[in-house]
Amino acid sequence: MTVYVDDWRQPARVGRIGGYWSHLVATTDAELHEFAASIGLRREWFQEFTKAGHLRRPHYDVTDAKRLQAIRAGAVAVSWRDLPQLRREGKVA
Repeated sequence: MTVYVDDWRQPARVGRIGGYWSHLVATTDAELHEFAASIGLRREWFQEFTKAGHLRRPHYDVTDAKRLQAIRAGAVAVSWRDLPQLRREGKVA
């Protein structure tokens, strides 16, 4: 099982935190939650559904600083363009 972090870098402001945001994903939700907790992400930041209730790919949004921390902690850096292929191959939930 593997945790991945992409290079989406979408500019946004979430509350008082502004910056560039990417996606942290993993093979399983359990692995994703464990890894996210290990780098200081809160479980309530997990995104699984849109506000309208539509199914969305499970992930955590991470700032550039958290992205680098995730890579240092063992996450595999990938291009955002690679995520659909990783999902098709069953490597990402």
